[in-house]
Parts: sequence; structure tokens; C-alpha cells
Amino acid sequence: MKKSTIFYNGEIITMENTHPEAVFVEDGKIISIGSNKEIFKLKNTNTKEENLEGKVLLPGFIDAHSHITAFAQTLGLVDLSKCTNIKQIILKLQEYKNENKLIDGKWIVGFGYDNNLLEEKRHPSNIELDEATKKNPILISHVSGHMGVTNTIGLKAMNINEETKNPEGGSYGRSKTTGKLNGYMEESAFITNAKIANELSNEEYVELIERAQRIYLKNGITTIQDGLTKEKEFDILRQSSKEYKLKVDTICYIDMSERKRILEKGIRFLRKYVNKLKIGGYKIILDGSPQGKTAWMSKPYIGENEYRGYPAKTDEEILESIEICLNENMQLLAHCNGDEAAEQFIRCIEKFDKEDIKKIRPVMIHAQTIREEQLDKIKKLNIIPSFFASHTYYWGDVHIKNLGWERAKNISPAKSAEDLAINYTFHQDTPVLSPNILESIWCSVNRATKEGIIIGEEQKIDVYSALKAVTINAAYQYKEENVKGSIKEGKIANLIILDKNPLKINREEIKNIRVIKTFINGEEV
Repeated sequence: MKKSTIFYNGEIITMENTHPEAVFVEDGKIISIGSNKEIFKLKNTNTKEENLEGKVLLPGFIDAHSHITAFAQTLGLVDLSKCTNIKQIILKLQEYKNENKLIDGKWIVGFGYDNNLLEEKRHPSNIELDEATKKNPILISHVSGHMGVTNTIGLKAMNINEETKNPEGGSYGRSKTTGKLNGYMEESAFITNAKIANELSNEEYVELIERAQRIYLKNGITTIQDGLTKEKEFDILRQSSKEYKLKVDTICYIDMSERKRILEKGIRFLRKYVNKLKIGGYKIILDGSPQGKTAWMSKPYIGENEYRGYPAKTDEEILESIEICLNENMQLLAHCNGDEAAEQFIRCIEKFDKEDIKKIRPVMIHAQTIREEQLDKIKKLNIIPSFFASHTYYWGDVHIKNLGWERAKNISPAKSAEDLAINYTFHQDTPVLSPNILESIWCSVNRATKEGIIIGEEQKIDVYSALKAVTINAAYQYKEENVKGSIKEGKIANLIILDKNPLKINREEIKNIRVIKTFINGEEV
């Protein structure tokens, strides 16, 4: 007999404008919703009863953009996110070496510091990191994942010296007084060299993927993204799939530069799940980070004469990527933080037939500083913006300083997108932030910075709209709106129970709501 469950005696938010008293789930699918009387008629001897006890049932949250493989790696790193000055970073690194009895020569990798939040308001230098140890190479990664710093022995291990030239789309930092390398690296210079420091065995990596997955599940996330999958990471996800270690639908977006090698070994994962793993499309990066001042802006950053960030790709490279996606019927995700990067993506998309573009549902990841007239364009071009909504809280004060009030107040312009009936989504860009979707909802409806400034009152949205961005809209982004994103007959029973109704409590309290239970295919996980 098939397994079945009845959910009842609570509030049910279906995201379909229906108001049932109960839900009947069987064999991983939502079979029926309706009154208690109607649903309990379906009960059989193999039916479990899930008494909500007044709590709230919702469709599972859908992660619109993150990096589970990168997040997994951070679980084995030194957490620097709570450090408020450079001395604390040095002490944390020293503690890690001593506590783990690390042998000389083995890498120490830290993650999560933010120069904007340090007392010194700058990145550490290689000389300062040398104070932690001169016998182990060190790499610390900025919270954005777009930049970082290594110590002197780290520079040597990466084969970086005074003669090393800046790569395209990146740069090495140098001391303003001596002109010598100071250990800082950004964009392509950092991303390429970071690989050297993050060596894990396959077994260690698979175990970290399992740990990361559990954290997503605890946050009510029932579909996960790996938003820039390289060959090594794909191999690990493929191994996790083969060993039935993935409990949650996981969608890869392959680094376009590694597409051919990955497809040679992963063709069977193309646009379909195999043991919870699917290749959904390709990813390209067009610029950097606004808080790190590497996002490509149309106007200079405040306090900088002409500097406005820089592009990571040429128009020709982007056009080629779009052409590949159209030819292969693959979705394209494009990282665009600055409005000039957004303009570049729009300009390239405009060169293709709108109906063809509509089929692949391209996504503008972050779309942080996209302008009003650009939203009009992406509406016409069927581009989906996925906003990093939590920027308003975590870096809103920094954006006011770096961008000025007029630009900062429109960071993550969800209300403007909603007014144009654009199907937008929210994400946490994990591991940049933890995969806490309820916090993103809180950020989007309150738009308060850490210093308590309301950054763009006119861009606040209502709570129901925010819920749509992480459920039904996110399902649409993945072309899975027919099977996920709402509580509706025929859809997969990916469900969550919350302790409070986000639609009924004070919007300032939403971040305190807890996920009580998460269900995948009707099974509590």
C-alpha cells in the first residue's frame, strides 16, 4: 500500500490563493487539498496524520541562487565572519593551526571576513598574515568570494612574484608606499589562485556536501543550486548522486569555460534529475561586487575620480555564450551587480530573437543596481532578475557610502520590478550569507540597514510578494512551476512547517520565525 500523510489543524499557505483546511499527500505527490471532511475520507490504514497544532504549512523554499559546493568547502575552513579587526583574524588563524596541530607547509584557509566591517576599514596585508605563521601558506577569502589575501609564503606557493602581471578581469594588490605585492587578489586573480589552497579528498568533499545539505534543509530549502559548477565540483556532485547522498534536488549551472569537459562526463544529467542531480544550464560572470568596488558601474564610486569598476567579459564572449545556450536549449545565468554590467547583458540579449530568448529564460543574478529604464528592457526581453535582497541589511550602509543615496536606495529594486509585473526571485548567494530565506524575506519587506536606516522605503514589498519570490517565482525560474512552488494537486510534496505565519505577524519579527519541519517528496527530512 502506498505511503500517505494528511496535514491538518493549522494554517495552510498554498501560494495559489486557495484556503484548504487539510492536504492529502501520497507517494511523494500532493493528491488533494480541501476541507477536513473531504481529506479525511481519503485516509487508509497506511496514512499518517501530521497535526500542525496551529502552525503553518507552506511549499518548500526554493534556492534561486547559491553555491552548495563552495558552501560545503567553507564548513572545513576558519570562520572569520565575526572578526571585527585584523588582530582578531590573525589570532583566529593561529588558533586554528594550534588546535589542529597543523604541519608546516599545509594551507590554512579562512573565509568570511569583510573589510568594510573591520575597524581598519581595509584588507589585511601579506605581512600582517605572516604574523599568524610564516611556515604555512594562508589564504583568507572575502565574504563576497570575489577577493582575498594570502601571506608571503602563500604568494610563493601560488608562484606569484613581482614580475607577475595582472590577469584579464582581475588584479594583484600592491603597497602604495613600496609598490610591492601586498598579498591582495581580486576577481580572476583571486578565483584562479584560490583553487590551489582548497584541496580536499573526494571522500572529505562528499561528506561536506552532506553537511551543507542538512543546513539548507534546516532552513526549509527543498531545491538547491550550485551556481558556478567547475569540473572538480561536478565530479563531487556526481559522486554524491551515485552514492545516493543527495536528499534534495540540486541543480548545477556549469561554468561556461568548462562546459565541454563537464558535458563529456555528465550528459545524462542534462535537464533531468538523476538521483537528485541535474544540469540546468550555464553560468557567466560579467563583473564583481559593489561592496568590494569591483562591480561595473555606469558612474564612478563616491570618492573615486573616474574609477567605476570593470567588466569581466567582452560583448563578443557574452554573445557567444548566448548563442551556445540557444543552440543547446540551455538556461543562462549571468552575474551582473553593476548597472553597466546589466546594460552589457541587456545589449547582448537584444541582438537575438525575443521568442528564442523566452525559451531559455535567462537570469540576471544579483541585479543589484539595475536602473528603472533597464527594468523596462528586461521585462520586454524576458530576463528574470534574481535579487540579492539581503544586501539592504548587510551592506546597505556601505552602499550609501560607496554609491551615494540616490543609487543606494534602489539596491535590489523589487517593488519597481513588481510594478512592471516582472517575475523576480530572491537568493542568499550562499556561502556569502547563510541559506536563511526567512531573513531575506525580512530584509525585503523592511529594508533596514545595520545602522537602522531605511534604504529605499519605496522599494519595500509586501510579505506575500516576498514569499512568491522564494516559492512559485523561483520554481518558474527553474522551469519547474508545474511541479514545485505551491501546494496544488499534482505537484511534488516538498513542504515546510513554520512556527508562525509570516503574513500575520509584525513584519519586523519575520526573521525570528523558525522552520519546524521540512518534507521532501512527503517524507520528513
